[in-house]
Amino acid sequence: MKIKIQLLSFLLLVCLLSVGFKAFAQQESQFTQYMYNTSSINPAYAGSRGSLSMLGLYRAQWVGLDGAPETLNFAAHTPLGSQGIGLGIGFMSDKIGASSENIITADVSYTITFAENVKLAFGIKGGLSLLDIDPSKLTAYNPNDYDLAKKGYASPMIGGGLYLYSDKWYLGLSTPNFLETEFYDEVKVSTATEKAHFYMLGGYVFAINDNLKLKPSAMIKGVVGAPMAFDVSANALIYNKVNFGLAYRFDAAVSALAGFRVTDQIMIGYAYDYSTSELQDFNNGSHEIFLRFEVGSLYSAKMSPRFF
Repeated sequence: MKIKIQLLSFLLLVCLLSVGFKAFAQQESQFTQYMYNTSSINPAYAGSRGSLSMLGLYRAQWVGLDGAPETLNFAAHTPLGSQGIGLGIGFMSDKIGASSENIITADVSYTITFAENVKLAFGIKGGLSLLDIDPSKLTAYNPNDYDLAKKGYASPMIGGGLYLYSDKWYLGLSTPNFLETEFYDEVKVSTATEKAHFYMLGGYVFAINDNLKLKPSAMIKGVVGAPMAFDVSANALIYNKVNFGLAYRFDAAVSALAGFRVTDQIMIGYAYDYSTSELQDFNNGSHEIFLRFEVGSLYSAKMSPRFF
């Protein structure tokens, strides 16, 4: 009966998640270690670890390429009492080329238990995006091009998500921001538009024995207008202390991941991406490092195969 409930839940959510993903493109930051940074894209994740969880992450993408993306992300979330409510906050600084964006967000989630060890969380995200664009950092190839002035934009953010999970598996669907924002809309020649991004992710933990656990996972990211981005990865956790794995971003990069649990509350992780696209001749790869600290974790690595 338990297996049937989980299977039906899985099939139902997969059907719901499969609707509407046809044409998408990239605008938001991407993370190779998305499985540890879920709260940045899905507000329903807030409080799911049963403790105060804080994570700081830094990513330098396409090192050696002038104007390449550079991202700093901080997120903290915690359950609130025993009523199924979770709260979270986040800050992200994202620089690419002539643009610099700072994002401040707050998350609220509500979790219900509808089967043994299976929980479904609903979340909403609200925040503010502060975008600065400095055209002086651009090279003008057309002397008659529109003379853009340095500008700053402030725009609201409203997002939402679903997160279905147990101790061994998880599925999520979310968008950090439903709203569409246009920049330089007074310029008739061209207008920059930031569109809503959608994320679908899932993973499963196989407990091979007491000292070895394997977790395959996948994430689809997209925005209306161009092909989807599809990430797959596989991580192994050894002796509840060290984890390592490989990841592949279709038509973009192959990655190596490693992590170390310093204590039951502190974990550090690193990932290196090697470009497989046409950019591989113009950069030295991408680096990503994170530090996670938890207080009073209810999901001790000694008690549960969960490591997401």
